[in-house]
Amino acid sequence: MATLDTASTTSPPTRHPARTDGATRRTPKPHWLLLVPALALLGVVLLLPLAQSFLRSVGAPDLTDENYRTLFTDGVTMRVLLRTVRTALLVTVIAFAFGYPYAYVMTRVGPRMRAVLLVIVLVPFWTSVMARNFAWILILQRGGPVNEFSKLFGLDVVLYGNVSGVAIAMSQVLLPFMVLPLFSALGGIDRRLLLAARGLGSSPVVAFWKIYWPLSRAGVTAGLILVFTLSLGFYVTPALLGTPQESLIAQLLAQRTTQLLDFEGAGALGMVVLVITLVLVAWANRIGGTVSAIGVVATSGTKEAR
Repeated sequence: MATLDTASTTSPPTRHPARTDGATRRTPKPHWLLLVPALALLGVVLLLPLAQSFLRSVGAPDLTDENYRTLFTDGVTMRVLLRTVRTALLVTVIAFAFGYPYAYVMTRVGPRMRAVLLVIVLVPFWTSVMARNFAWILILQRGGPVNEFSKLFGLDVVLYGNVSGVAIAMSQVLLPFMVLPLFSALGGIDRRLLLAARGLGSSPVVAFWKIYWPLSRAGVTAGLILVFTLSLGFYVTPALLGTPQESLIAQLLAQRTTQLLDFEGAGALGMVVLVITLVLVAWANRIGGTVSAIGVVATSGTKEAR
């Protein structure tokens, strides 16, 4: 009898199976409700207009591709689109040529000098768009500093009213979008790797190309894609510094909506530009650099390194 009592007191407690009724289901946490205002605003100011533009571009409710076929056959849209792509590529190259060394210097100086360099690169964000563009008009027009300087070498360079001047002004505006992701990527590189390569007999050029450059490619990719995609939609700078004969895609969109009232064709053109942008961002994320809206690289590794 005592044995039975001992066995009954030492036996492990019986485990009841987990309840699967509705009372045990996980309920959403309250902090997810904080996303509701932002998602509602995003839907009203972005997704809803995009949906309306798409429906107009396909001629809803008839659903036709006439507007899209016209873009590639009217002889104007494709020429303007190619000019926009060439200008965006030129702006991207200029921004990268100035932004990469600038970001590298920011990683090598002290905290106080780094803050000064950061303020300098952020000046375009704090300057009025109109004031900035009118300043470029004074600099690039005939009789301006650029024109007078070129005359010292027997040249007559006037950059106002052409794509070259537009690209230079756009590069100055978009330079922060190149510097910020580059600084984020370059600042996370361990420079001891370069010292180790030098200690093993590598030259500075080889150490940079084999070690430093691969580790910075995520930031480079993010900066290139950000600058290129933002260049595709620039309007104020090309409108003030360029000419109607060399208009870009944003000017063509404005002309179709405000003058020609061709909302269907403008919607189709806007959808094409949107698809190009999404493809570029998806490609950038695929090869390793996560592009964000403020120019930050969320991942510093490349696809090959994973």
